[in-house]
Amino acid sequence: MRRVVFNQKGGVGKTSITCNLAAISASMGYRTLVLDLDVQGNTTHYLVGEIDADAFPAEAQGVAGLFKQTVGSRRMQKNPDSFVWETPYENLYLMPSSPVLSDMEKELESRYKIYKLRDALDKLVDEYDRIYIDTPPNFNFYSKSALIAADTVLVPFDCDSFARQSLYSLMDNMAELQEDHNPELVVEGIVINQFNSQARLPGELVAELEDEGYPVFDTYLNTSVKMKESHREHRPLIDMAPSHKLTGQFLDLHAELEKSPSVAAA
Repeated sequence: MRRVVFNQKGGVGKTSITCNLAAISASMGYRTLVLDLDVQGNTTHYLVGEIDADAFPAEAQGVAGLFKQTVGSRRMQKNPDSFVWETPYENLYLMPSSPVLSDMEKELESRYKIYKLRDALDKLVDEYDRIYIDTPPNFNFYSKSALIAADTVLVPFDCDSFARQSLYSLMDNMAELQEDHNPELVVEGIVINQFNSQARLPGELVAELEDEGYPVFDTYLNTSVKMKESHREHRPLIDMAPSHKLTGQFLDLHAELEKSPSVAAA
């Protein structure tokens, strides 16, 4: 099962959702891989902390290394698993991001390497039970590669009017990509994030989305300072605060995902 977390709008919680769902998956015994395709590297930083640049040849490791070996070659020289790092958490693995991704993007796009991530993940089908992919907050080469490689997509929604307008554009772009590149891609659902039940607007926006027929998950993720603490400590909530309310919401969301028809079909 390959699941991409994507929204063209920044600040909607892609990294938090990716890392915490993946950490829960790993804690339940699934061998879980996280790919960080965002050049900002927030997912990488969340799961493994600061990286020593001198000890990290960015062009040779992680996602950058995976893509780099496809330039000038029709075949991958190394098994994709050689670009995967262990994390401090059992069953949880990471293919980290790198600033080099920004420099590589134009060349990869001009050489039409858009399917190479899918090819790489095909080689890992027997290695990992669950794969989560974090993406940049725009519809670029890397996010398109992720959507082409994935089985399903989760769309974080942070309950403001700008997010709603962005959602319409996002759905149009994904529909076009499905038609042109990945007709099997399933929009698994919209994840309501940073939800404030005390305010009127968030509830109204969610109700409108449901009335318009969008697939909204039953579980909402509340705003909580505990998430910021989790980022600072580089520890997913299931490890840092297993009994916290927000952790419980992530557990409920994960349970929803595991019951989805897409998981059964994978």
